[in-house]
Amino acid sequence: MKISKAVITAAGRTQRALPLQTLVDRDGVSKSALRILINEAVSAGVEEICIVIAPGDREAYLRAAADQAGRLVFIEQTQPRGYGHALYMAKSFIAAEPFLHMVSDHLWISSTEKTCSQQLVEVAVREECAVSAVQPTREHLLPYFGAIGGRRVAQSPGLYEVEAVLEKPTPTQAEQSLIVPGLRAGHYLCLFGIHVLTPAVIDILGELVAAAKPDDRVQLSIALALLAGKQRYLAHQVQGLRYDMGGKYGLLFAQLAMALDGNERTEILEQMVELLVTRERKMR
Repeated sequence: MKISKAVITAAGRTQRALPLQTLVDRDGVSKSALRILINEAVSAGVEEICIVIAPGDREAYLRAAADQAGRLVFIEQTQPRGYGHALYMAKSFIAAEPFLHMVSDHLWISSTEKTCSQQLVEVAVREECAVSAVQPTREHLLPYFGAIGGRRVAQSPGLYEVEAVLEKPTPTQAEQSLIVPGLRAGHYLCLFGIHVLTPAVIDILGELVAAAKPDDRVQLSIALALLAGKQRYLAHQVQGLRYDMGGKYGLLFAQLAMALDGNERTEILEQMVELLVTRERKMR
């Protein structure tokens, strides 16, 4: 199982501008969020990247990709028919191969020498099946993420056999369907925004798209739930954290996380302490 292709979905109305934002990466260099995402994919061995965009965004994305633009293929999602539909638009690019999939409104900070994508791809290659990255998440954050239910894989720390997938479940739904034995009370395994998917997912999405009405939105979480009933599908708790750029203060928190993970961590901490002290004095 070789993963040489990646698909990044970026056509959502509230999502499309986020990859174009400029941040300072961990190496202290200003980059677009898109370029940081591309670097994340390349770290896992990806050679070609398809970005599903809204009509008219191609030139802006090419500029944001800078020296990585040559890796990119663009496909337009002409109608806002949902996340799953956007991914299905990349069917011709995927060409019946397993692939890495990343959302475009997240950035990830690994707590190991390997990036989060690299960790996930290594598990998928070893297990030869679809694998989604997950992160234990507190119950009050369930409205922001998809979540999985399942059971631990014996003698494989951080690896789970997926049995159920729900998109932004209520606490009641999660308690009924998504309990994972051994997980801390009040926590659920929520999707991390990175997946290694097999062509079977695209086939399932094709069936969902064909059955949907023209104005229906097709969700990836439904396809993942169906996948769990058809073939082996795992979730892996990667060593790292996700940062949703689309949330309140999301870009700020993502920038702080990268800065504190970078080479100028001490300087950043000193400036933050000075800012807090100055703020405290003004409030007295």
